Amino acid sequence: MDSLEHHFLIAMPSLKDPFFAGSVTYICEHNEEGAMGLVINIPVDMQLHELLHQLELEPGDVPELDQPVLQGGPVAADRGFVLHTPADGFGSSRMLSDDLMVTTSRDVLETLGTEAAPEKYLVTLGYAGWTPGQLEQELVENSWLTVPADSSLIFDTPIGQRWHQAIGRLGIDSRQLSSQVGHA
Repeated sequence: MDSLEHHFLIAMPSLKDPFFAGSVTYICEHNEEGAMGLVINIPVDMQLHELLHQLELEPGDVPELDQPVLQGGPVAADRGFVLHTPADGFGSSRMLSDDLMVTTSRDVLETLGTEAAPEKYLVTLGYAGWTPGQLEQELVENSWLTVPADSSLIFDTPIGQRWHQAIGRLGIDSRQLSSQVGHA
């Protein structure tokens, strides 16, 4: 099995699952025990400053907090995940690549909107999880395309353009994809 860690899963147009239709998922972990990822392009009806207020964190009125919270996936939807650029001082953050870390710890949330915050970040509620062999089977069923991940798509591409941009990294025009599933 080739690991898809630090890859994007791009939902095919035929994928009609309500959580994953039109999604781009960043794979944080993929091994013999299954896979875990965060959907990076489906916002929930909440801005980051609202979430921080609910958590009784009041960093002030800063423009960086006027970003949407994203639906990370259907598992543990009440749990927050912060995908961020590397920053010192966050012992609970896990390094995913040279330019990307993830955490579920409150210590990063407490810095958002302050000078101590990571340079770039996004917050999701929940995550996507696959049991052993499940993701591989979904790939065989043509539910997903894969492409190596890079942080510019996560942090620098507008949310509404991430699916099209991810497809474009494969040299494919998204308008040429069919919603019909088949095997040659």
